[in-house]
Amino acid sequence: MRESDAPRRPIRIGNASGFYGDRLSAFRDMVDGSPVDVITGDYLAELTMLILWKARKKDPATGYAKTFLTQARQSLADCAAKGIKIVVNAGGLNPAGLADEVRKLIADQGLDLSVAHLEGDDIRPRLESLLADGHEFRHLDKGLTLAEAGVSPVSANAYLGGWGIAAALNNGADVVICPRVTDAALVVGTSAWWHGWGRTDFDALAGAVAAGHIIECGPQATGGNYSQIREVHDRRYPGSPIAEIAHDGSFVITKDPGTGGLVSVGTVTAQLLYEIDGPLYLNPDVAAHFETIEITQEGPDRVRVAGTTGSPPPPDLKVAMNYIGGFRNTMTLVLTGLDIEEKAAWAVDELFEILGGKEKFDDVDIQLLRYDIPDPPTAAQSTAHLRVTVKDADRAKVDRAFSNSVTEIAVAGYAGFHTTTPPSSASEFGVYWPSLIPANEIEHVVLHADGTKELIDHCPRTQRPALTPAPSTPHTDVADTVSTARLPLGSVVAARSGDKGGKANVGVWTDTPERWDWLRRHLTVEKFIDLVPEAASLPVHRYELPNLRALNFVIVGFLGDGVASSTRTDAQAKSLGEYLRARHTDIPTTLLPETN
Repeated sequence: MRESDAPRRPIRIGNASGFYGDRLSAFRDMVDGSPVDVITGDYLAELTMLILWKARKKDPATGYAKTFLTQARQSLADCAAKGIKIVVNAGGLNPAGLADEVRKLIADQGLDLSVAHLEGDDIRPRLESLLADGHEFRHLDKGLTLAEAGVSPVSANAYLGGWGIAAALNNGADVVICPRVTDAALVVGTSAWWHGWGRTDFDALAGAVAAGHIIECGPQATGGNYSQIREVHDRRYPGSPIAEIAHDGSFVITKDPGTGGLVSVGTVTAQLLYEIDGPLYLNPDVAAHFETIEITQEGPDRVRVAGTTGSPPPPDLKVAMNYIGGFRNTMTLVLTGLDIEEKAAWAVDELFEILGGKEKFDDVDIQLLRYDIPDPPTAAQSTAHLRVTVKDADRAKVDRAFSNSVTEIAVAGYAGFHTTTPPSSASEFGVYWPSLIPANEIEHVVLHADGTKELIDHCPRTQRPALTPAPSTPHTDVADTVSTARLPLGSVVAARSGDKGGKANVGVWTDTPERWDWLRRHLTVEKFIDLVPEAASLPVHRYELPNLRALNFVIVGFLGDGVASSTRTDAQAKSLGEYLRARHTDIPTTLLPETN
């Protein structure tokens, strides 16, 4: 950190985009709101890289998040007037192309702004030579190498850190266009620039990682997707989150006054637990220890986060790859009334007799989704869905030949047959492949506004930290003398869930020491599987974060090969936490909320 200078005031960083397709007006709203120093935008996810690859395949001049251009067109002039810096990862697969388009907007509006962009993440052009040099690109969950799987990725991007962003800002950039940097890097880079942090200021950097992780998904930190619905009294569209990051890496999460939603210890905890593995949160610039974080309510819609410690990052970078898995098609048959399971079995047998057998396809997935109840008071409550998905490398097999075959049983099968959609066409699907590459194989480059290039050195590194699940706290049955009630787990527990490639995570937490003591003893891996039976055949890792009164469960393989290829109705596991909260378990009555 700077030693000669007094610490600067906290930097105010707002995030106006949580994904490609997020609320378009959020950027403009942030410009018009309370003062911020930097506006960030997160537009990329594993699936987004595949979407952008398909877009660039049709038009080589694209490959970036086009919505950002609309937001820039609406906001550049006011950002220039207010001195607001813009740092976004909207560059996707073509950061140079997006930077050029932004420069055109600046010129058209007669503004005096400079634009820099980053490169070096895209290793797809080098993939064959990297493989020849002995880099196997083993799948992080499955252990398979690319060669063993026999697949050829169409996109392959290493996650860059924040120091390129800091370098661009130090060189005077007003707008920084990033490719595949980590979500938190947008905040890490801007904070490091503002405060003059050094490469080994690991505690401060870890705090910025935590702040970046909290605000990366926009209003999910300000009341959106929050399980404690009754705490959110202002249900207007939530305001975008703002992180006020101090020179030591501590920070306050807030939002613009007068906007909807809520910033509370709960909403911040929820987002901290979102889509993580263990408490050790690895980034290219620092390994952040989330178990050290302390969260306190500082005031209305102001939550302070402090105490985050950091250690040197691992020697390798994560790589997100996607390959084309083939083609898929899904048809959903509606079953009504009595004999649901027998009707479903008849439909499946009849359908695959028409199609020539299940073995004709590379993969078949059949799900019977039960929404029916006994003596249903409405017709809708008498129905179940039979969801049939077929996948194959040959599009013709799963195209209209499949969906038309479903309609052939309309008058030849079970009573009450109908489908949720007309016959559909096949669509191409991608498969996500997470891997690692040594950091010294990646050239992290900044292209400054004046056309000069700057190579960004990698951070000091150690051996890769082990992500070892914490041992489960031994389950202690509630004593016979303790009164319990069989109620939903959500009576005393909050949750947030999401996807990490083919894995699903469920973070659960509670609000008092007594409830935490019970939760950590009660919700073991075994109990979790009892409540979520679909996890029984899969590896389940459990982690404790005592400072947050939280547990995090990671289910490996729950989403198959990731969102683009998953056949689950909720391919990103967004609802898994709410399902867990709805499951009944024995809760001591002394822990239950008081009712008036």
